[in-house]
Amino acid sequence: MKDYVVYILSNSAATLYIGVTGNLDMRLFQHDDRHDPKSFASRYNLHRLVFMETYPTARQAIAREKQLKGWSRAKKPKLIRKMNPEWRDFSVEYPSPPSLISSGG
Repeated sequence: MKDYVVYILSNSAATLYIGVTGNLDMRLFQHDDRHDPKSFASRYNLHRLVFMETYPTARQAIAREKQLKGWSRAKKPKLIRKMNPEWRDFSVEYPSPPSLISSGG
């Protein structure tokens, strides 16, 4: 069964990018500045995977992505700190950073 991932990328200035994907490895590659230097993630050096949640359906993941994008700027970092207090970069551990993968929330 395929999982869909809602993820948040960040940089050292805590600029955030929220996205959803069915293939996180490929999506992280696509965010790489060598792949598309004009992308939002590349322009702001958003390469740190600081949050992710998995969902069994694309519909659920997209709904969660929309919910998070609608949150205030202050609320998003609180969510990240709740699951990742040190704002560690989990992209080096993907596909299985044990403290971040959940079934939604």
